[in-house]
Amino acid sequence: MEFHIKCDPSDISRYCFTPGDPARAKRIADYFDDAKFVTDSRGYLVYSGKYRGVFMTVCATNMGGPTVAIALEELAHMGADTFLRVGSCGAVQPNQRPGDVVISTGAVRLGGTANSYLPLHYPAVPTFQVVRALVDAADEMQVPVHLGIGAAGDAFYAPKEGRAEMAKAGVMSLEMESDTLYIVGQFRGWRTGAVFAVDGTPTEVKPTWGEEAFKRGEMQTIEVALNAMHALALQDESVRG
Repeated sequence: MEFHIKCDPSDISRYCFTPGDPARAKRIADYFDDAKFVTDSRGYLVYSGKYRGVFMTVCATNMGGPTVAIALEELAHMGADTFLRVGSCGAVQPNQRPGDVVISTGAVRLGGTANSYLPLHYPAVPTFQVVRALVDAADEMQVPVHLGIGAAGDAFYAPKEGRAEMAKAGVMSLEMESDTLYIVGQFRGWRTGAVFAVDGTPTEVKPTWGEEAFKRGEMQTIEVALNAMHALALQDESVRG
């Protein structure tokens, strides 16, 4: 039995979605056939079920690097090895609007948890196979995406210094978990990836006028992630022969 995610390992798939928001975890689970509530220990809300015949798990990690690292470690102890974050993010580029979809290709390391795994000179990048599956899924669904690096840190309310420099450098997203996700995955040898729905503009954080657009974008990110994970499972099956 793990310290925080208390459940039977047989209830956990190797294919795991790791959204931060428990409400988003429930929305992902709504797509599962015969979705089963697994646990809600210490805020880690977990459901498992089948999507298009593939057994999958969703675990809400809540906010920040420490909770993500714990979730990945304990889920992996129970057999998971592929982690796909389905999240929300702030906008950096002037052409971004609420509801836009961002597929992450890396993260500026502004958080602290990942530093306990690898020093800062190691880049935080997702697994190419996962990124490619996300891009292919979005293309098949005709969902337009922003593709690029983001920035992930621990302090939501900290002064937003360096925002103009990030925009100039092509940074596409601001959130709190992907740096940890990628570094822990690299260190442990697990596959990782992330897709986000933009929740504002570079000058407005979560504006009320953008709420409906964000909800539509959030559902698109969920569907892109589900189809990408399904494709990864089919690739794994073909490799096993």
